[in-house]
Amino acid sequence: MNIIIIEDEFRAAKSLQNLISDLKPASKILGVYDSIETSIEGLQEIKPDLIFMDIHLSDGLSFEIFKSVEITCPVVFCTAFDQYMLDAFKSKGVDYVLKPFSKEDIAEALRKVDELKKFFQKNDLPDLESIIQKMNQPSGKSSFLVFKNQKYTTIPTEDIAYFYIHNEITHLVTFAKEQFPLTQPLGQVAEQVSDKQFFRVNRQYLVNFKAIKEMEHYFQRKILVKLTIETPEKLLINKEKTHSFFTWLEDR
Repeated sequence: MNIIIIEDEFRAAKSLQNLISDLKPASKILGVYDSIETSIEGLQEIKPDLIFMDIHLSDGLSFEIFKSVEITCPVVFCTAFDQYMLDAFKSKGVDYVLKPFSKEDIAEALRKVDELKKFFQKNDLPDLESIIQKMNQPSGKSSFLVFKNQKYTTIPTEDIAYFYIHNEITHLVTFAKEQFPLTQPLGQVAEQVSDKQFFRVNRQYLVNFKAIKEMEHYFQRKILVKLTIETPEKLLINKEKTHSFFTWLEDR
């Protein structure tokens, strides 16, 4: 694997080189660049398989590099700042490593890159017919039939803030804070609603995009999601699902 490092701190760049050499002895560091200008010049000549990139460089934010040169390989962002996470994942980022990074952080980033490579080696792109079929599929269930207080009623899906599991029973909760039990398991509900509108943040919760208020970092590189209405437990997304979650947020 051919790798380049974009990092303006000498010690961080050296540490990164040593960790990569230790974890991936067969890899080759093609270059180390410390600015936007030198990075653009290097990337016009070199086509790496992976880039480790700091965000704050001596002459600006490294996102400027993407405006001047086409980057087709995965990027692992290494930075002391966490406010650029969404921008990082929009810019071909496969991981976001906060400084000071450890050997385990870099090993996890390299593992993700390897898994991504294996996925695309195994899976062919869908043909045109299958794409058209998916486009013609219904956008999702428009309402749910519920039963409460000896009465049946329907709840429009757009009025549902989230679904969650409690005592092994799936419940829906509306933006008006009404709660109703369902007979379907949460996995089945997830298949029925639009995957553009709802995301399964973990085993217990399926949330509506419109209900998401804000996100923040949590322990062990998890993401804490806060909704516009309260939930019985904290909504935590593990680091393995972070990339797909931010991609889902952006893809609308």
